[in-house]
Amino acid sequence: MAGYVVMGCQWGDEGKGKVVDYLAKKMDYVVRYQGGNNAGHTIVVDNKKIVLHLLPSGILSDKALCVIASGVVIDPFVLLEEIRILKENGVNVDHLRISDRAHLIMPYHIKIDALQEAKLGCAKIGTTKRGIGPCYADKYTRIGLRIGDLVDFDYFKERLTNALKIKNETLVKIYNEEPFDIDELLEKFKPVREALLPLIINSSEVLNIALAQDDDVLFEGAQANMLDIDYGSYPYVTSSNPGIGRVISGAAVAPRYIGHIIGVVKAYSTRVGEGPFITELFDEIGDKITEVGAEYGATTGRKRRCGWLDLVVCKQAVQMNGLTDLVLTKIDVLSDLKEIPVCIAYEDEEGKKHYNLPSTIAAYKHLRPVYKVFKGWQKDISSITTFEELPKECQEYIKFIEDYTKVKISMVSVGPDRENNIYLHDIIG
Repeated sequence: MAGYVVMGCQWGDEGKGKVVDYLAKKMDYVVRYQGGNNAGHTIVVDNKKIVLHLLPSGILSDKALCVIASGVVIDPFVLLEEIRILKENGVNVDHLRISDRAHLIMPYHIKIDALQEAKLGCAKIGTTKRGIGPCYADKYTRIGLRIGDLVDFDYFKERLTNALKIKNETLVKIYNEEPFDIDELLEKFKPVREALLPLIINSSEVLNIALAQDDDVLFEGAQANMLDIDYGSYPYVTSSNPGIGRVISGAAVAPRYIGHIIGVVKAYSTRVGEGPFITELFDEIGDKITEVGAEYGATTGRKRRCGWLDLVVCKQAVQMNGLTDLVLTKIDVLSDLKEIPVCIAYEDEEGKKHYNLPSTIAAYKHLRPVYKVFKGWQKDISSITTFEELPKECQEYIKFIEDYTKVKISMVSVGPDRENNIYLHDIIG
């Protein structure tokens, strides 16, 4: 089968971009299937960091046609700025295409996102205030605007006029804010339209034809399984489904074409924003992991919360998505530690062990992690290229993760550069 999927198994920031960058060189298509510019992929090329927010990570590969599919919500101003920056850095973006059914993040979405978050006060979700949630909300209440609406600008004006009646009333009456002016917005979108028109395609048709003729198509998601709107730590989640189901609906491809589902797991845990985090560290070790791992958000710059690897979390990702492979990243960050605990279960106040995630935030308050402690290897492994060369303690750590999840680990990242990888099994095949 020709369909490959790369997704995060934790709270995001696992290093999916690096995996996609590796695979994209062998792909005919690379597709972003959900989320918006609330996510960021950081790729290191020749010691230079390249941060992508909307563009698929595969944009760095000239071989692959890069597609932003209908499941993505797009801030066109962010997209065009990202294209401009890449061009200035000598990166070709002529192979980019955008689904005509992808929804537009409008300026009023961003404003309402910030106002809603502020109104929640101490109950805030911790959104990036990029307008993602309000845009998805408009999609499901059927007042959203789509990329394809820009083709007929009179129709776009009609849709925008109808949407503004509702949005301006919300801004004025609920938040006591100034309304948006229709003429000003239309003027802003005229150059956007001219820039995007050549990129618009019916992505579902293109991708299904490609898969039917056995072209290699890679689907990349944003965020990760624990931020899933249905199965993450709700309400501290994103506004879409990062998992395998969203590949089918967000890219509109037949499930029979998906043959390789690759989950990316960081060797420890991080999350950004609010919400439960059972293995979170509040000590010097947590601070050290933050600094050594450069755990700051690619999109917001926010310091990430750090903790030990939680295999209960990873187990849910395996079950929900039918993972065929795992990629373990940033294991080199743990190299200086004497001991490395791994969470294998949760224990409640009565001493009962739980091996599945609770469905409510309230239930998390009564659980604590159960750890299996591994001896650290305390050796630099960043230049190692084979599994056999790794210290025995590091090998044991990797093998335990594989045994617990019952999924083969095909790749281990031992450093930030795109070449700092150990390949245990061939993912392509």
